[in-house]
Amino acid sequence: MAQVMFFRDFNRELSDLEITPAIFGVLEILHQNKGLTQTRLALAIGLDRSSLVPLLDKLQKRKVVEREVSTKDRRSNHLHLTAEGEQLLVEAERRVRLHEKRIQVRLTKSETRHLIQLLMKLAKSNV
Repeated sequence: MAQVMFFRDFNRELSDLEITPAIFGVLEILHQNKGLTQTRLALAIGLDRSSLVPLLDKLQKRKVVEREVSTKDRRSNHLHLTAEGEQLLVEAERRVRLHEKRIQVRLTKSETRHLIQLLMKLAKSNV
């Protein structure tokens, strides 16, 4: 139930930007890994390539992401955030921080630290 509540709050905060958790993840990863290939992005975000393509098509149509054909392998695309994409990410990050603050207000600092430790442990386990 907590996940549903958090998901609803995230959507409420970012719906007017048309940013879902998956899109936010893509923007963050591309910001931190300029020129990442679609294949590596799919692995990083945990989506299969066939699910990722429509998402990238949508972001490219919005002029948020651009694809660059690899000079080494024409079947491979390198992905970059556009200037518009970078601006969108800045606003999305600001709103995500608000979303996270609304969640954290329910926890003590000790509980927040413990939760972060547990989430990091789960993330490392590749569940």
